[in-house]
Amino acid sequence: MTDSLLPNILQFLGSVDPFDKIPKVALREIAAHVQISYLGKGQSIDLCNPSKEKSLYVIRTGSIEQRKSDGVLRAKLGPEDLFGFTMLGATVDSNQGYHAIAIENSLLYVIPQRVLTSLFTTYPECAEHFASQAQLRLKSGLDVVWSNKEKGLFIRRVDEVASGHVAVVTTEQSIQVVANEMLSKCSPCAVIYQQNQIVGLITDRDMTKRVIAQGISTERPISDVMTPNPITVKPDDLVLHAASLMMQHNIRNLPLVKDNKVVGVLTTSHLVQNHRMQAIFLIEKIKYAGSVKSLSSFTPERQAIFEALVEGRVSPEIIGKVMTMIMDSYTRRLIQIAVDKLGPPPCDFSWIVAGSHARSEVHMLSDQDSAIVLSDQATENDRIYFKHLAMIVTNGLASCDYPLCSGKYMAATPKWCQPLKVWKQYYKKWVANPEYERLLNISVFLEIRTIYGNRAFENELRDELHSNIRSNREFLASLVNDAVNTNPPLGIFNSLVLEKSGENKKTLDVKKYAINLIIDLARIYGLAVECDLSATDERFKAANEQGVLSEDAYKNILNAYQFILSFRFAHQLEALKQGEEPNNHIDPNTFGSFERQHLKDAFRIIADLQEAAKVRFGSR
Repeated sequence: MTDSLLPNILQFLGSVDPFDKIPKVALREIAAHVQISYLGKGQSIDLCNPSKEKSLYVIRTGSIEQRKSDGVLRAKLGPEDLFGFTMLGATVDSNQGYHAIAIENSLLYVIPQRVLTSLFTTYPECAEHFASQAQLRLKSGLDVVWSNKEKGLFIRRVDEVASGHVAVVTTEQSIQVVANEMLSKCSPCAVIYQQNQIVGLITDRDMTKRVIAQGISTERPISDVMTPNPITVKPDDLVLHAASLMMQHNIRNLPLVKDNKVVGVLTTSHLVQNHRMQAIFLIEKIKYAGSVKSLSSFTPERQAIFEALVEGRVSPEIIGKVMTMIMDSYTRRLIQIAVDKLGPPPCDFSWIVAGSHARSEVHMLSDQDSAIVLSDQATENDRIYFKHLAMIVTNGLASCDYPLCSGKYMAATPKWCQPLKVWKQYYKKWVANPEYERLLNISVFLEIRTIYGNRAFENELRDELHSNIRSNREFLASLVNDAVNTNPPLGIFNSLVLEKSGENKKTLDVKKYAINLIIDLARIYGLAVECDLSATDERFKAANEQGVLSEDAYKNILNAYQFILSFRFAHQLEALKQGEEPNNHIDPNTFGSFERQHLKDAFRIIADLQEAAKVRFGSR
């Protein structure tokens, strides 16, 4: 390469992700070693050839099509796109390699592996940007901007702030012994076991009120004064979740329990140090709101919390959980307002949510998906009561800017307010004969979560679902067949999958062509291993732990999902800042090099998992 070309190459590389993130002196060194290659239309590079020098390729002009060794399309690439990441490892497995074919005359910048190896030696922090594994490249695009202090306590994990000092005792021990154990452990409470099961809790305040004030003998067993069936949290729960439970149940101590073992305790004193608990304060306001009008006034505050989380680059799963807890609070308060107006419920019931609400993946566009499961003893008059209750709640949520479901999958629709036995019949019919409408119905109610009422109904329905799927494994094949009808846009530049008409013309629907595809795949893998959890990441984790999803595929799809959600949240944030209605339709002309590179990695990962699902579950 002549020195006269160097400024042009340097300027071009400096505008392309990830070269724009490396030190300028290192970029100049790379540019000086660039080799220029020209491919005429139809010519190819065999990246499976072990004798060929490994290199990273940057497309300057033209377009390239990647084909796997079996001829399957891997991706279509255009100017500023890179390929050859997978060839940068120590060895090359030809079965996993691919050919790069020019679909028009193309000019490539070729960077030998030895040049990049030298860069990584001098600047090891640059390695992730050029990692051969897409999961690492995607992860490097999700670096958190806020520090833990700036994020605020409410989005940290409980085990990050809780105390590890907790007294553990048994029911037959005396009050005196338990008090001494609490003192020796410097613990404000004691968790009480009976036959290896947690059965109670006693706090220092309880000791004062129930023992000293009442003149109870300290020789009596602790079981006489304990609080039975205490509420607990998991170590990886959000502090926001724990604080919400404390307010909801008016308690000051929450044991952290993992695998039935107490590993710590969270107290209200752990929370008072924090000054940025906006979401907790909003939940508290919702809890005591006296009317729908009062609740609807909190919408700007809810939006402000969403904006703060997105701007702080908080992980998408935490954003979803925080927004879900807020929607949970709205729903519970509206149910209580309805009960106060209509009188006590005439029979046992469960208010169940579905869709993104059930998955704890709520965002600013989430609508309502809900149902009511009634006791099998419910009468026709009882159903009239619940019809009125459902109307108050669904219309109230709509007033609070949670849109009504366009498909009417809401508790206010009579079909979705039924006794438990009818719901069981629904699941049996849907699984046995998953035609289009029934598949649509069950796809909504494959994720369910109890918000209010008898949680046992939810558990019975989930058991019924798993039992029916066990008897009809063709059902999973039907789900796969439906899930792979839509493909991610592997060619994201010229042949990007765009809306062809309407107000969103020439935009990419990132929900349709990416997010929904990942959710569908998580649903399939989760059902295959009878996972009782609904969240997308939890379903993939369960499939991985049971050996149905490989470790590499698990990490790949999780990072792809998180990146795409972050991409969507950033788009929605920009709309909110402009005073516009947020949506899922993104103009590809706004994509920078960074977004294009990472989106292509994500789309390729989705396509690969779709193929794997077809092979494993037998798509028809």
